[in-house]
Amino acid sequence: MRARVIPERPLFDPGDRFRDAARAYLVYGIVYWIGGVYLALQGIGVRGEMARAGVGWIVLGLVFVIAIPYLLRRPRAWFERWVLGRRDFARILTLFMAIRAWHVLRVVLRPETASVAAPWGGEITFRAGATVFFLVTVVALLFVAVAAWTADQRPAE
Repeated sequence: MRARVIPERPLFDPGDRFRDAARAYLVYGIVYWIGGVYLALQGIGVRGEMARAGVGWIVLGLVFVIAIPYLLRRPRAWFERWVLGRRDFARILTLFMAIRAWHVLRVVLRPETASVAAPWGGEITFRAGATVFFLVTVVALLFVAVAAWTADQRPAE
């Protein structure tokens, strides 16, 4: 009979909260980026045709979708030395995400909203779209907040 090796790390490792926050932010960022590009292609939020400023915001959004999870995932010596520690970065990010959630919630709670053509046909109201964005934002915000405010665990003795 062979001896069975017990893994050193449990399947759910609370010490990887920054990894989880990075993944949650990546999903949040992708959802927002795709939604923003789709709305821009529909002429929502862009003056006239795909204005240069609109394209610039789309590219900048993609940079954020990639850079923020990269910075959250693991310690980056250059970033923590010259800019912010990961924990402080996550706290500031939580604040910005809470502000975003508040503004999206205001769209959900409006008595009347416009609609846009849905990619699958038909129409989707801004209220329905904002509800999805709000839920995605709140879930990602919770992951980032846990990473920001959970105390580091001490190794077991």
